[in-house]
Amino acid sequence: MSDKRYVLNPSPFIVPTTDGKLIEEHVGGASTGTSAYSLAHMVAPPHWSEPHQTPAFDEFTIVVRGRKRFEIDGDVVELQAGQALLIKGGARVRYSNPFDAECEYWSICVPAFSPDTVHREAE
Repeated sequence: MSDKRYVLNPSPFIVPTTDGKLIEEHVGGASTGTSAYSLAHMVAPPHWSEPHQTPAFDEFTIVVRGRKRFEIDGDVVELQAGQALLIKGGARVRYSNPFDAECEYWSICVPAFSPDTVHREAE
């Protein structure tokens, strides 16, 4: 067992998707075995969306390029480059990019993102 107090991740785990969205997990369960938090870089293509979900984790998002839409418990929030948002665990949320340009952003989940705790609704 290593006594090093760091984990070097030389390349992210590329999450397989079927909707054209790029998801690169740099820290988290799939990439570093970390369960307390996760960090992912994402690029959502134009006119992308995913089903509603009710995650059991908090998610911080910061948009780097483009715009992203969030439907949160019936409210609609749109972020532009340089803006950030915290969505608390238990909120019903739908993420989308209904715009004509890609949206690049980073997300931090606490505890780490997990397919078992995201609770996506069937489409």
